Amino acid sequence: MKGIQFIRNSSEEGAATDIELPRPKAIGRDLLVQIEAIAMNPVDYKVRPAENEPPKVVGFDAAGTVVETGDAVTLFQKGDLVYYAGDVTRAGTNAEFQLVDERIVAKRPTSLDAASSASLPLTSLTAWEALFDQLGINPDNPSDNSNKSLLIIGGAGGVGSIAIQLAKLAGLNVVATASRKESSDWCHNLGADHIINHHKDLPPQLKSLGFENVDYIANFNEIDGVWEAMADMIAPQGGIVLITGHQTQLDFGGALKLKSAKICWEFMFTRSMFQTDDMIAQHHILETVAALVDRGKLIATANSSMTPINAKNILEGHRRLESGTTIGKLVLSGWE
Repeated sequence: MKGIQFIRNSSEEGAATDIELPRPKAIGRDLLVQIEAIAMNPVDYKVRPAENEPPKVVGFDAAGTVVETGDAVTLFQKGDLVYYAGDVTRAGTNAEFQLVDERIVAKRPTSLDAASSASLPLTSLTAWEALFDQLGINPDNPSDNSNKSLLIIGGAGGVGSIAIQLAKLAGLNVVATASRKESSDWCHNLGADHIINHHKDLPPQLKSLGFENVDYIANFNEIDGVWEAMADMIAPQGGIVLITGHQTQLDFGGALKLKSAKICWEFMFTRSMFQTDDMIAQHHILETVAALVDRGKLIATANSSMTPINAKNILEGHRRLESGTTIGKLVLSGWE
């Protein structure tokens, strides 16, 4: 089968190559999926092989067709059209066929093609878990959240683009950050009530909108440069969810302690990495996301596409992501 393998941690020409790989066989709860489209995420370039590590097939978001099922599979059958975000401990989606545990897979939206479907899983799971699992926001009673406010740092990125929509469906007042006109327009079009610039001091901008503080902060961007600002902006007994690492020593005391602020992490791969008892929750979340898309309540955020899936285009995708200027999701589809 066709695949793309990274041989070093770089997006320069030659860092990834087109290769032939053996086709795996499904056993247990695994599905063998023939991949039709993939989407790219920052985690893709963060897990490229380091020096002295063996070559690696990376990639996480995918949409495709089930071509084989393991003997313990109960949720799917051959021919099902599916989408998923994969498992960081296993070979990635940059291959023509991939094994994936059925508990983190769902049937893809019937209203979308493979490329648009592939843009959804990782960002939808991350946004859903961040807002509803980690911060504990109730998605089922929007009226309960009508007086609650959420600041999304990094609103135009892949996760932020889905989080804006989910937060509005949950009834929250949403302030998103963006730094360019096109990214601000993108956030507004997705439903954000207000936009502020994360390249400028955030607290004064928030106050100028009439917010003394916010009940929740979802930071889908870097942490270090806004840590003190988040401590200033969060409401007493509010909650902050983070998805990226930090480079400097962070002060978890001070205002955060005095406000009894909740700090939590969201890592979408936790359930599959540790085979948690509730691992199947990701199957159910993706089912809900597909239903929301098919009902016109949630839109896919694919904003750029390339074809075919090969080393040249994968490397170009990594370079675009590393630039930090992408809006929405970048998808690749088809094989040569």
